Formats: sequence, C-alpha cells, structure tokens
Amino acid sequence: MRRMDNPLLAGHALPPFSAIRPEHVEPALRELLALGRQRLAAIAAAAEPGFASTVEPLEDAQHRLSRAWSPVSHLNSVLDSEALRAAYNACLPLLSEYQTDLSQSEALYRAYSMVEEREGAGLTPEQARVVRNALRDFRLAGVALDAGRKARFKALMSELSQLAATFEQNVLDATNAWSRHVADPAELRGLNEAIVEQAARRAREAGREGWLLGLDQPTYVSVMTDAESRALRRDFYEAWTTRASDAGPQAGRWDNGPVMEDILKRRHEAAQLLGFPSFADYALATRMARSTGEVLEFLGELARAARPAAEREYAELEAFAASGPLEAWDVGFHAERLQRAKYSVSQEELRPFFPLPRVLDGVFEVARQLFGIRIHERADAPSWHADARFFGIEDAAGRPVGGFYLDPYARPHKRSGAWMDECIGRKDLAADSARPVAYLVCNFLPPAGERPALLTHDDVVTLFHEFGHGLHHLLTRVGYPSIAGINGVSWDAVELPSQFMENYAWHSEVLQRLSGHWQTGAPLPAEQQSRLIATRHFHAGLATLRQLEFALFDFRLHAEFDPQRGGRIAEVLADARREVAIIQTPAWNRFPHSFGHVFAGGYAAGYYSYKWAEVLAADAFGAFEEHGVFDPATAQRFLDAILSRGGSRDALDGFIEFRGRRPEIGPLLRQHGIAP
Repeated sequence: MRRMDNPLLAGHALPPFSAIRPEHVEPALRELLALGRQRLAAIAAAAEPGFASTVEPLEDAQHRLSRAWSPVSHLNSVLDSEALRAAYNACLPLLSEYQTDLSQSEALYRAYSMVEEREGAGLTPEQARVVRNALRDFRLAGVALDAGRKARFKALMSELSQLAATFEQNVLDATNAWSRHVADPAELRGLNEAIVEQAARRAREAGREGWLLGLDQPTYVSVMTDAESRALRRDFYEAWTTRASDAGPQAGRWDNGPVMEDILKRRHEAAQLLGFPSFADYALATRMARSTGEVLEFLGELARAARPAAEREYAELEAFAASGPLEAWDVGFHAERLQRAKYSVSQEELRPFFPLPRVLDGVFEVARQLFGIRIHERADAPSWHADARFFGIEDAAGRPVGGFYLDPYARPHKRSGAWMDECIGRKDLAADSARPVAYLVCNFLPPAGERPALLTHDDVVTLFHEFGHGLHHLLTRVGYPSIAGINGVSWDAVELPSQFMENYAWHSEVLQRLSGHWQTGAPLPAEQQSRLIATRHFHAGLATLRQLEFALFDFRLHAEFDPQRGGRIAEVLADARREVAIIQTPAWNRFPHSFGHVFAGGYAAGYYSYKWAEVLAADAFGAFEEHGVFDPATAQRFLDAILSRGGSRDALDGFIEFRGRRPEIGPLLRQHGIAP
C-alpha cells in the first residue's frame, strides 16, 4: 500500500474516520514506528544533547505517533468489528515494544541526564518538568535493569497490553450477546416509554413478537430502577453482574477470570523487577498519595465518616420496602420509590425537561461564563457515525482554542460507560504546533422519531463530568505534549476538573438555564428544582461506601498480591465488602470480571483516585461558593492554577495556589450531607 493511500499517514487536520479501514492500521503503524526508531536513533546519537535538539524532537515524535494511533483506538471502542479488532490487537505488541524500547534506552536516558545537568538552571519550569518526568519514567520502565530483566519487563508490558484488550473485548461481547425477550406487556410496567419503544423495534428487527430488551447501559439502569417486575430485575442484575465470567446465563463463554489472574501476576512481577514490593507501590510513584498506608488510611477515614449515615439510609429503605431483607436487584427499585416519596422527584419523570440540545446549550453557557470560551457546532468535520458531532471552541477574542467530538448515544458494538479521551494533544514546539481535540463519549438513550434524546438528571451530571475532563484537555496552555492537558497529571488528581464541574449540574441557576420541556420549552419548575437539589444528599452514605468498596478491593488486590497464592480475587472482594459494604450481594455476583477501570483502563491500584479527587473538587468548589459560583476572579484563578497548567507542576502545588491551603475533607462530607 502506498503511503499516500493510507489515511492514517496523510496528515489531515482531523482524522478522516470514514476513510480508515482495518487494512490501513498495521501498515501505518509499522511505517510510523520505523520512522520513529530512525528519529530516536538520531536524537540519541547527538554528540551534544540539548533541550532543543533532544527533548523537543522526542516530544514531537511521540505526539505524531499518538495522533495516528488515537483514531484507531477510538474506533475500536465506539465502532467495534471483527476486522478492526484483529488489526488493533495485532498492533498492540508492536506499540508496546516500541514504547518500552524508548523508555529503556540508555542512550536517551544519558542524553536527558546531560540536558538536566548542563541546562537545568536555564530551563523554564515547564521544560524542567518535562525533563524530570522523563527521567523518572525511564527509571520506572527499567532503564537501569540488566539486559535479561529489561527483556522480561518489555515482554510483560506487551502481554499486559494484550490482556487488557482481551478483557475489554470479552466484556463487550458478553454485553452484546445477551438480551431478554418479553411477551407479556405487564412485565414492562414502570419502564420508560422510549425503552419500551426501542425494545419493540429490536424485536421487529429480529423477527420476533413482543419486546427484546438489550443489555445496553440505559436499558439496564431503567430496568433496575423502574421495572415493577422483580423477575425482570433479577434477570438483568444477574446478566449484568456476571458478564464475562464463569457464572450467570453465559457462564464460561467469555470468562475474564484467567485474564484477571494473568494481569495481576504480570503487574506484580513488573513492579518487583523495578524493586517495588507491589504494583500498588509502583503505581504510587507518580501520584499525589505517597504510600499504601496513606491511601488505606484515607479510605478508612472516609468509610468511618460515611458508615453511620449509610446504616441509617439502609434501615430506612428496608422499612419503606416492607418486604424483609432486600436482594441486590431490589435496592435500586425501592430506592427510586423512596426518593419519589420523600422528594416527589423521579429520574424518569425528569427526562422531558432535559432534552440533550437544551442541556448542551446550558453546559456551554456555564463554560462561557466561567472561562470566557464560546462553543459552536461544525457540520464539516469528519466523523465515524451519524450520532457523533464536532464542536469548535474559541476564546473571548474569537481565536480558535481547539475542539471536541461528542458521541452521546448507546448502540451495539460500542463500549459501555462514559469517557473523555485525547484525539489530538496540544503542541507548541519550534517544529510544529497543534490545537487540542478531545473525544467525549457517553451512552445515553437515543432519540426516537420526533422526540429528541431525553436525559435523566444522572445523565446530566455525567455530561458535566466528561465535559470537565474535556476542559482540562482543551484549555491547557502548556505547549509540551507530555505535560499538556491531562498528560503528566497525577492520576489521583486527574478527576478534579471533572468532579468540580459536576457541581454546576446541581445549581439552581444552571438548572433553570439547561432545563426546558422538549415540547413546551418550559424550564423545570422552581419547586421541582428545589426538590431535585435536595436529592443530592439522598443515599450519599450508601453511595460513598459503594465507591469505597471498589477502591479498597482494587488497592488491596494490588498491594497484597502474592504470586504463591494468586490473585485471590473473590477473597479480597469479600474482605473489602465485610469491611465497608452494607448492601449484601449474591455469591454468584462477578463484578470484578467487568471492572474495566482496573483491568483494562488506567485505574489499577488507583480507583481510590475518584474519592481522592472528589475531596479536592468539593474543596475547590467551596471557593466558588464563598465568592459566587460564577465569580470571574475565582474562575480565573482556577483556570490559571489548575485547568491550564496540565502536568507542568505538582497537583498539590496547583491546588494550594488556588485555595491558599492544603485540601481538607470537610467540604466533601458537608456536600454529601454526612458531616459528623
């Protein structure tokens, strides 16, 4: 294939998604890696290493590779196919080998060391950060290991990348393969009209009578909170919590059990090769938290604070349900009804007031008021699906800042959940520059007929969350790709902007602006807004303990791994649940088998980051509450100290610059209504 025929090599301003075929992927990557190796060899061989001659060219090379691989990785998540999956999987070991070779290059390590030694005093703070991070990452990749251990570390990295992909693909296949046929309309009682219509359409397309409910996220959530049929709720709960496992309706078909064991074993071995007692210790080398003890104490402190509230909440729920001990598939259903009884608020009844176009306008207006940016849709941008849209961003003076894609709806062959990822990172080097572009991906219920997509308020919070990640990526002023946007940010601080932005989804002025009945345009009535805001504290104790259960399980799994005993996944999870959980789960629950954050994402030994960063976010928002949630001076400080700085400084230093002190846990407890 000629270079000019491969869209991944053509240097387009935005990825030409519709032109990218599976057969383009491996040839493009092989060519880019070959060119990269040539460039790296030239950089490493320079007689007089310098920041301009060594560091900047490497930053540029990595940016170019990331820019070509990004659309491939993205398409694999949002438009899965057998051919694309095969091409993606074939490239993972090539990419891992290249990155490990780079990180283990003694010549590059010496060159960076010489740059620090010779030019250190004259480097800007950002340049010094780039060099220090690189030297740290060289060491964490095993640059100082002997040849045999280097080779083993390299093999482990390659195997881990393939295992993570296998884990994620097993979950996707298991999710897509299951459906629940309904013949009796009484079994659908309580479900959202759009869910029922979608199920009827799916049944027709499958040539069946009745309704066919899929295991997509909107349908699962709707069934668990609204379906009056207990049997239907149980079936969905079992199918969801046993995905890709040895239990449930698809037992053993895509079992991630052996995959998880292999992942844990290889992570532990890699950490020990580098002299760390565990993978948890290794992971903390780049985080705000400095020790496993500090993380465990943090989780324990939060658990102790939340438990009394959670116990009261669960006792009230059991009394309300009046049906004896609650099963796991009953909790969401009765909690939704208790919330309606207490606050006269229902997520499903709120949907008509949150059509996606109106919500987007409200989110964009919040960003304009806070940070002076203007967001407008562009119809000419290339895309991968009719659902995906592109938005450009300009600053207050009309200068382009960057842009982002929004892919909002659930569909087959698309990964569940919501996330932000980098399409193009910001770059401002002597050789070239690039403005940042992000992917924002959600799994909302799609529109139907003339009715637009209607969001629950939970969906609105999710949109603000991912948009916050997007702002972190897009509003960076850092020109070096390795520390621009979310790059180089401590993983336990990376959720700060996203969780900070969630607060605006609960503010009355914002709710007034982003709500509007899809038929009449009328905003959510003031009384209903007040009741909705009051629900923010509803079951906050139980929700906190659930997140702590996940975090404790993840962290202990990696901190306590013993190769002689294996992962002990079920045992560690049971211990974590005994320590913090109140809601009991059935023995056949296999939640870890689809825990993609930890086994296929970046949150290994780091799921605690959500709560860690939530403390930062609640404390940061407290500054806005003190001065006004749209106070220009406070927003400018937040932009200058945190959003725009990327990974160019320690996250704690940025927080202290903004807040004037170290973070405190009190604001989060007050925000949740569980302060002692």
